[in-house]
Amino acid sequence: MNFELIELSVNDGIATLCLNRPEKRNAMSDAMRSEFIEALEMVAADKSIRALVLTGNGKGFCAGGDISGMEKRMQAPTGEIAFNGWHRQQRVHHAVSLLHTMPKPTIAAVNGPASGLGADTALACDFIMAAEGASFTWSYINRGIIPDGGGMYFLPRRVGLVKAKELIFSGRKVDLDEALQIGIVDKLAQAESLLADAQAWAAELSKGSSTALALGKTILNQTFETTAAQVFAQGSQAQGICYTSTEHRESVLAFLEKAAAAKKK
Repeated sequence: MNFELIELSVNDGIATLCLNRPEKRNAMSDAMRSEFIEALEMVAADKSIRALVLTGNGKGFCAGGDISGMEKRMQAPTGEIAFNGWHRQQRVHHAVSLLHTMPKPTIAAVNGPASGLGADTALACDFIMAAEGASFTWSYINRGIIPDGGGMYFLPRRVGLVKAKELIFSGRKVDLDEALQIGIVDKLAQAESLLADAQAWAAELSKGSSTALALGKTILNQTFETTAAQVFAQGSQAQGICYTSTEHRESVLAFLEKAAAAKKK
């Protein structure tokens, strides 16, 4: 795939997206974000891709937003700062939404520090696997800003409201042991096998019906905001679609054939 600031590869139905600014610990610049959005749109649209693994090249996962971009925004004329900031936020939220709503399983393979926007980006994935050297910091407060990459939405759902407040208000670093203990990290891996382990887990998670996975994920993503009745209603509609899918038909016929063969023995 022709990108400069990210690397995208696909092998056996598993897409691997690597943030590729190792000299900047993969800090997210506006140019990188544009490539990131394009890659996520490609992965979402490609039905041959069953899952996505996100990681960073070099020693860090993602150091957050690019400080040079922050400096550039501050140099804008006073009357343009707010609108420029609003416009940038639309791009940030578009990228996060694409990752969060990806209609297939997503895994963040965190290979080093994930700070600010980097920590939020990891949380936007369905699962987080991390290796020695990984850490998480919601360090926005140190720059006088609030989490803008989804952290205020995702973090309380991972660790609870009070712990999320403590981490966001303090901006302190969460090391790997604590991240696993409080539920930020789901699985550990050795540094040398992190990417391979994440890809293998992605293959395991995505071997079922792609239709059922996409519809189930869409509903699960909304369960904290919707009532039981709404979840049941959405589930009924999704199940109706699943009944018509090729995967459902083939699996039922295969089961019936196997049961019929067993009866003949």
